[in-house]
Amino acid sequence: MTSVTVRPTAETPEATPRPERTAPRETRLRALDGLRLIAALMVAAYHYGGRGGEITQAWGSSAGQQFPTLHNYFAYGCLGVQVFFVISGFVICMSGWGRPLKSFFASRASRLLPAYWAAVLLVTAVFALPTVAYKALSPSDTLVNLTMLQYPLGVDRILGVCWTLWAEVRFYALFALCVVLPGASRRRVILFCAGWTLAAAITQGAHMPLLDIVFMPEYAPFFIGGVGLYLVHRDRRDVYAWGIVAVSFLIGQHYAVQSLWNAGDPNAFAHRSSLGIVLVVAFGFVAVAAIALGWLSWANWRWLTVAGALTYPFYLVHEHLGWVVVHTLHIRLGLPSAETFALTIASMLLLAWLLNRYVEKPLTPLLRAALAKAR
Repeated sequence: MTSVTVRPTAETPEATPRPERTAPRETRLRALDGLRLIAALMVAAYHYGGRGGEITQAWGSSAGQQFPTLHNYFAYGCLGVQVFFVISGFVICMSGWGRPLKSFFASRASRLLPAYWAAVLLVTAVFALPTVAYKALSPSDTLVNLTMLQYPLGVDRILGVCWTLWAEVRFYALFALCVVLPGASRRRVILFCAGWTLAAAITQGAHMPLLDIVFMPEYAPFFIGGVGLYLVHRDRRDVYAWGIVAVSFLIGQHYAVQSLWNAGDPNAFAHRSSLGIVLVVAFGFVAVAAIALGWLSWANWRWLTVAGALTYPFYLVHEHLGWVVVHTLHIRLGLPSAETFALTIASMLLLAWLLNRYVEKPLTPLLRAALAKAR
């Protein structure tokens, strides 16, 4: 959900400098854009065909009946969120390197908020239509949703995916305070990764809600792993960076299996194997590592930049508005499941393009400029 333009990689001098293979200045990592879209499509497949709940009402029956074989694979799509977190760790370290705090804040806020505000208002308006009439929130709760703080405040959510944004915001805050504010350097980033890993492990054993909110042990390994992979991108010979990546993967797969393996649950909609979960988590780490090492530099097609631009607005709107499209196409118009699935994905991508073209492109630079100039 973040920009993937490489920032200048000049590093703050350290007591004992070491040679680095620095990333090219202002080079676009288009393969990372493509991976972001793959992760978003994984999550969409999970929401449309890998779970129960409201999507069952949209289909008129369980998604397992609609996709007798594929729904077992779609159930792994929720791990696209973990892939997103690894990408986010990489990109935030890249974009925050060499930036002052105000510039970093302006960049993150202007990237997240315009499309988010538009998505909240759009979903609210669609759910208020007489033909939809789905869980309309009070005006007060809708206004709180515009702050992106509804999840910790216990207010009903308009966007089902906003819990992941809350995790992103906490990561941004930790990185900004510990790395961006004092000035990014290799040593400082390594200490940040090591300190957060240790704090997350202590938090898991302490059972203290406040620590859990701050250090989020379930998701920290994925962000930290992404940060470590950016260090690898700067210097593939960096043993400390590879150590950060390895430890993060080992801990991250544990949390993913712990939270998503449901083999013993007779009421589970679709069963995931622990091996399958580990393999999807490994895919996320390996894919970002391949990009960090330059192995996918051949994937430099311009359309990948467009794909990356569509990912965030698509991610925001696809779930709830997708239910409306599925119900319209499958129940009201009688289209088969496969055609409904494909057309729903296509319609959400089209909506994402409209949001990018008419909301993000005009508003993002304006908001960034306003925040950068403000005292």
